[in-house]
Amino acid sequence: MLLKTLIAAIPIRQVIGLLDREVEGIYYDSRRVQKNGLYVAVRGAKVDGHQFTNQAIERGATTIVVEHPETHARATSLVVDDSRRALADLAFAFYKKPALRLKMAGVTGTNGKTTTSFLLKHICESAGLRSGLIGTVRYQIGERVLPATRTTPESADLQELLAQMVNAGCHAAVMEVSSHALAQERTRGLEWDVAIFTNLTQDHLDFHRTMEDYFEAKAGLFTGLTNQPNKKTAVSVINLDDRYGEQLVKRLGEDAPVVTYGLAQRADFRASNYRTEFGGTSFQLDARGRSYLVRVPLIGRFNVANALAALAAAVSLGINLRDAVLSLSKAPQVPGRLEAVPAKRQFQIFVDYAHTDDALLNVLKTLRELSPRRLICVFGAGGDRDQEKRPLMGRVTDENADYSIITSDNPRKEDPLAIIEEVKKGFRSGNFEAVPDRAEAITRAISLAQPRDIVLIAGKGHEAYQEFADHTVPFDDLQVAQRALENRPLEFQ
Repeated sequence: MLLKTLIAAIPIRQVIGLLDREVEGIYYDSRRVQKNGLYVAVRGAKVDGHQFTNQAIERGATTIVVEHPETHARATSLVVDDSRRALADLAFAFYKKPALRLKMAGVTGTNGKTTTSFLLKHICESAGLRSGLIGTVRYQIGERVLPATRTTPESADLQELLAQMVNAGCHAAVMEVSSHALAQERTRGLEWDVAIFTNLTQDHLDFHRTMEDYFEAKAGLFTGLTNQPNKKTAVSVINLDDRYGEQLVKRLGEDAPVVTYGLAQRADFRASNYRTEFGGTSFQLDARGRSYLVRVPLIGRFNVANALAALAAAVSLGINLRDAVLSLSKAPQVPGRLEAVPAKRQFQIFVDYAHTDDALLNVLKTLRELSPRRLICVFGAGGDRDQEKRPLMGRVTDENADYSIITSDNPRKEDPLAIIEEVKKGFRSGNFEAVPDRAEAITRAISLAQPRDIVLIAGKGHEAYQEFADHTVPFDDLQVAQRALENRPLEFQ
């Protein structure tokens, strides 16, 4: 695409150099720049992309986008007020506005984003609506599955993924939308057909500082839906059981298209009479004047909420409700979300991504409904993240598990022992021990398990790595649990 055509997408303060250039790629990482690339210098929390404009030019950039004038013999400089916004707008134009050629579904909230996204994609595919997926676990473009680097990619990467979906014959995209992405305008330019709010509980306060700021970031996905430039009509699907969901409904007002879901009597999609077993969960759905029996092969009350959200969103996308309900009975297992470890023993082991106090509470309550003899929980707290939630996680586990093993999650640049000490502050009983090495902790928990016990390994879920201060190592909770089982005698079988 010619630069002089592309720049119509952004307001420019100053042009230094030629506009008669071909742009063959949009980049924000100077290490990835290729020939005839356009490099956007974005200011990050730790690194300023303006430091790498020369490197980008050396690698082939013929255009740079900056927030202050720079003159280069081999590249044109475009001076803008906000390079992050420029990145999003340029990528949207360069990739030919792919979101306008897809039905777009965005899912935001503290917990439930991944499962809701998987369920909604499954419903869409079952209805013949070929769909891509972007989220915490993976990116899926047609038949291609890519490892996820971020829950919501940077805007240039996001637009490229959406363009690839269009080229792969997808007609819809289901994506998780993180609060970081909303605050950093990574989704700028996207127009939505449906947006889902799952819930809001304490998390990411290292980034947002307060719950109010965290909520405002999430709310931003919904408040702009009535003013989409290309006039897409969007529906907000909101959890009425969550107090922030209630606030959001009130803020949007009666003029905005809103569909509510939950256990609340006045919810548009209401669940009741739910029942959880090892094989899944069933509940009665009341919606649009009719009742349905819903079966989903996922465990727990919180998965009732996730199923409701997916069903309400699917109907908002034009899918028949009865067909959507029937398709849920064959929904896939979501990696790392109460995922059962094949044990062939008289006790059960589950791996789950729960890494906040609210998520831990929900998972522990769900497993308690399965009437275990004892509930043993292995968990830790991540380093370089919200420290206030650590004792809260300890308290929730102390109150809802019979025995706990506190271990390392992703310590990152913090001392694992110091993190464990902060988690221990939430305990009032002595029904715990600390085993900093995560593999040893998992092995220890499995060695303690007896018939009819349940072991929960919480915190990392689908993640296949563990982050330390100066290195990252391969680590998969499910695989570690399987190895521990192989080394355990079968005396309780």
